[in-house]
Amino acid sequence: MQRKMKAIELVRPIEEFAPLFQQERWDNCGFSVGDPQKEVSSVLVALDCTEDVMDEAIECGADMIVTHHPLIFGGVKKISPQNWLGRVIYKAIENGIAVYSAHTNMDKAAGGVSAIMAEKLRLQDPLPLTPDNFGVVGNLPEDMAAMEFAQKVKSAFGVDAIRCSHPLEGKITRVAVCGGSGKQFIPDALSQGAQVYITGDISYHDFYAEEGFMIMDIGHYFSEYGIVDLFAKILSENFPNFAVLKSKKNNNPIYYY
Repeated sequence: MQRKMKAIELVRPIEEFAPLFQQERWDNCGFSVGDPQKEVSSVLVALDCTEDVMDEAIECGADMIVTHHPLIFGGVKKISPQNWLGRVIYKAIENGIAVYSAHTNMDKAAGGVSAIMAEKLRLQDPLPLTPDNFGVVGNLPEDMAAMEFAQKVKSAFGVDAIRCSHPLEGKITRVAVCGGSGKQFIPDALSQGAQVYITGDISYHDFYAEEGFMIMDIGHYFSEYGIVDLFAKILSENFPNFAVLKSKKNNNPIYYY
């Protein structure tokens, strides 16, 4: 028999892993749509609550969506079919679907977004990149040349291309990573002795890197997508008789030709 529970009970192990109080002040983690006391029977996990993901939830009968990025970041002045956000909120309310997110609290959690990145690269002796636990810095299990390491990164994160600063000469031994948009932590990567910093959303001028330091931009989506598997793992392990589904419609919104 399919298990039912209150939405607030379902997200409790996520909040134990990544407490809401750890989110940044500008963030909007937690329930953005729906009643936390509502009984739910299945959950769809995704990186973003896009219109495709909402339609997928309706189609598969999920009455809750858990994502990394919040559906609502700022104020909403209108809920109507005139824009995608309005349509998603309207559909969620109309179909009784609760929407919950764990964003910067999951970015800073031990074992969260950046830790997953570090695991993909098998970084050793990992440490927090910043004092408030954004990012991870660690050592490679073996020294690698820049282009050899770039191929390793592409394979580890499933990307076809990486935007890079000038390739380093010599061998790479120490690497820093940060999921999502991490250009503000370039100074931290430098101060922690990293020779390469991997993140997303790097702007043009940031690619003028210091000598002996290299930046790799793998894209926001690919740096964070591993969190979807973590959500599914946390929920499935804590509620083995509850229907936990991974979205098949949450795709990278950036296309390359």
